[in-house]
Amino acid sequence: MGRLAKRAAILVLPLALAACFGSDGDRPSLMEGTQAGGPQAFPDNFRGDALALMRTYLNNPVGVRDASMADPVLREVGGRQFYVGCLHFTPRETDGSYKVMRERAIVYVNGRADRVVDRANELCAGAVYAPFPELEKMAR
Repeated sequence: MGRLAKRAAILVLPLALAACFGSDGDRPSLMEGTQAGGPQAFPDNFRGDALALMRTYLNNPVGVRDASMADPVLREVGGRQFYVGCLHFTPRETDGSYKVMRERAIVYVNGRADRVVDRANELCAGAVYAPFPELEKMAR
């Protein structure tokens, strides 16, 4: 009977451990944040957060031209309301040239810049842009 109990424990132990750790479905996703389901806080430092995020997003943050930003507004992203700020800018290419102006959306979660959305057409429809010279002055 002792060997049977050991075998049963060996088979049951992984199941018990798995129950302790839970599943990924138990944890909130990055987009849910700490205020899951609740209203989002307005990003008070949206320009500073946008600069910090763009510094990591752009391969070369030096030499950006024609930068402008729209103040964040509530938009639906992934079925929930988040503040979204939109950017227009022309980055310097790796060969030093300038090509087309780009439009990007920055999604703010719980008042902080969370991610850059490349395909921003829908999110930025109707955005009102103002000059954003801080983006043009970025250094490495």
